[in-house]
Amino acid sequence: MSKESIASALKQATETKFLEIESGILNQVPKIFSEQFPGKKGIIIADPNTYRVAGEEIHEELKKAGLEGESPYILDDPNLYADYIFVEKIRDYLKDKDVTPIAVGSGVINDLVKRASSELKRKYMCVATAASMDGYSSAGASITNKGAKITHACEAPQVLVADIDIIAAAPPLMTASGYADLYAKVVSGADWLIAAELYDEKNPKKGIEPLTSAWHTVQDGLAESLSDPEGAKNGNAKAIELLTEGLMLGGFAMQSMESWGAGVSRPASGAEHQFSHLWDMEHHTFQGEMAKRFGLYPNQDEQAPSHGFKVGIGTLAITALYEVLLKTPIENLDIEAAVEKWPTLEDQLSEINEMFGGTEILPFAINQTTDKYVTKEELREQLTKIKNNWPSLKEKIQKQIIPFNETKRRLSAVGAPVEPEEIGITRDRLKKSFYRAHKIRSRYTILDFAYRAGYLDQWVDELFNSGVLKG
Repeated sequence: MSKESIASALKQATETKFLEIESGILNQVPKIFSEQFPGKKGIIIADPNTYRVAGEEIHEELKKAGLEGESPYILDDPNLYADYIFVEKIRDYLKDKDVTPIAVGSGVINDLVKRASSELKRKYMCVATAASMDGYSSAGASITNKGAKITHACEAPQVLVADIDIIAAAPPLMTASGYADLYAKVVSGADWLIAAELYDEKNPKKGIEPLTSAWHTVQDGLAESLSDPEGAKNGNAKAIELLTEGLMLGGFAMQSMESWGAGVSRPASGAEHQFSHLWDMEHHTFQGEMAKRFGLYPNQDEQAPSHGFKVGIGTLAITALYEVLLKTPIENLDIEAAVEKWPTLEDQLSEINEMFGGTEILPFAINQTTDKYVTKEELREQLTKIKNNWPSLKEKIQKQIIPFNETKRRLSAVGAPVEPEEIGITRDRLKKSFYRAHKIRSRYTILDFAYRAGYLDQWVDELFNSGVLKG
């Protein structure tokens, strides 16, 4: 990955104006801040850990430079996570203070400050402390609000600083989580390839986008960024730098998609993320030795797996589904039989009510499924396009997908969970998640093709009865 590719991606970004990824650059934060926010003073927002590893040093440097506007605001809740109640706390604390936020942390801190800053219509800066997820540079924040985990539209940081020394010293499980989140771009890229086949400029549909330059921003350097999972686990500076760059590029790609709608995360999120979002919305937690290893709060009995670890299990599940797709003779698809069996919207909403009735997920699933519903005529047109273009589309997908066994090996090598039970998900629940995850997003993925073509039951049964997900 070259500096030129980073510079090119930064030019396409609509909100982030500056990115620095180097070793030993915390002492440069005041200079960068004064250049990017002239006449402004800053306030550090961190949690106790991120303040200790980076925030305190930055705080002292800001004071020396006369750039401290307020004392650091430390979020010390032991159960701190990306929930809207913490956005409100940050927003309400800052609203009467003329300061520019400096988020010092990783996924949770950045998303909370991002959303709060957006609501205050303020620019902000982020100093990354771990390569744990791809949301640093994205124009959106994945936050739970009233039980629903959704991507809230908000502006990305104007300035991003990543000190490789700090990131390399982060807990290995945080790096493993980020690696798994980046690895998801392999299967989300395949989902985008399928969706792009269906794009119709004259009759655009929600969740179906053509390939744009954002595709290349994410995919062109992806193989290199994922090439050394062992090195990433061991804190090798080069492997960490490549991983950090890959994660940042995903966010820039999402920024460049803003013309397709606020918070569009197509370049970095597909069916694999729908598994993670589903489990978030179900408030999934687990206990035991695996929870202590793979949970967010290692000192507590009840754990929530990290975003990257949930996405990693979702990536394995969807990779397995792609391998079944690639073995299926799509050129023989009986389109008329699929159209004949296509359930009405009323029938689909009834199915959703059976799945989610009595839960806070229900209205969200109803809205998302309604948004992506197509008529029988539109379904016939979509399936015809895929069937007619299958030889070339199959070739693209084969080049895109990394085999299941190799995917599992790499995730294991970086220290990420590779079995659903390792994050507290049973095989039965994983199987049901193929159906439930399909209902909570309007984005077109392999799950939509399988469902619309009438293959979903057959493929899922194969995976769990005799395939790689049997357990």
